[in-house]
Amino acid sequence: MTVLPSVAVVILNWNGKAFLERFLPSVCASRYGNLEIYLADNASSDDSVAFVQSAFPQVKIIRNATNSGFAGGYNEALRHVKADIYVLLNQDVEVDPNWISPVITQMQSDERIAACQPKMRAFHEPESFEYAGAAGGWMDILGYTFCRGRILYNTEVDKGQYDNPQDIFWATGAALFIRSSCFWEVGGFDPYFFAHMEEVDLCWRLQRAGYRISFCPSAVVYHVGGGSLPQGNPRKLYLNFRNNLIMLCKNLHFGEQWIILTQRHVLDLMAAVKSLVSGKPKDMMAIFRAYRDYYRWRRTEEKKIIDTIPRKRLYDLNGVFHGIMIWRYYFLNKRTFSTLWHPKKK
Repeated sequence: MTVLPSVAVVILNWNGKAFLERFLPSVCASRYGNLEIYLADNASSDDSVAFVQSAFPQVKIIRNATNSGFAGGYNEALRHVKADIYVLLNQDVEVDPNWISPVITQMQSDERIAACQPKMRAFHEPESFEYAGAAGGWMDILGYTFCRGRILYNTEVDKGQYDNPQDIFWATGAALFIRSSCFWEVGGFDPYFFAHMEEVDLCWRLQRAGYRISFCPSAVVYHVGGGSLPQGNPRKLYLNFRNNLIMLCKNLHFGEQWIILTQRHVLDLMAAVKSLVSGKPKDMMAIFRAYRDYYRWRRTEEKKIIDTIPRKRLYDLNGVFHGIMIWRYYFLNKRTFSTLWHPKKK
């Protein structure tokens, strides 16, 4: 008799009662034989915890003392969760009843698959991919992230064009399946990130440690997106730029750092100028603040990192586009993943 791996769905909540009222029923209706559901509350000031305790008594509650963001909040909460597989699920995600089993089956096919994500569709446009994960996360050689089915802000309609299981660079933090042993082996999320890019950094470290990150097309979830910080918010832009730079500094092979970071500095300066010319001075200031705090991190925090995982060149990792995504997007009009990237012929 095969024993099902134990699965813990952990929903990180911060003042999310409205989302929980709408989406928690679908999570509680999940069909899987060895499942527990947790609400990890990040010091909410609303009555979302009381609501869950009353309406969904089967959901276990973990209370974090402070709001330390996505990264720190999950690190703290997961210390209290015992399961073979963690499923980190955003509070604004609707799931189908059978969404768990296909992902677990795919992960069980190879013990080197440390993390996996389902297909991510947009809740308000259910035929389209959703920004946060689409059909799996990729990265180009300068560290710009994108997805199969989503490049920059351009999302595709899901016509089955990416319905093949595939190794990817990063799996979305909005619906992240990850082996608990692997999560802790590489140190969990970097709490300095607070929010944004922490799942990319985690998946990069997992690949460096020899694991695979995978996409499972036969499981589908529906994500609202922007529940905490909507697109276009200067705070979100600041975190994305700052954390992306820190991630590159932490993970790039030392032989690649100088050339890649130098090119990024030039392109990010161009992005700041474009924001100003476009009448978005707050965006420009967000980019400058990101660089200020990135250099502060290098002076104060970088030396604290104990790097025990070998650094690998980007060309040796899965899910890396061997080109510059923004060049092809803006100058060659390559707006979809299938036109951006073509596999090498064998």
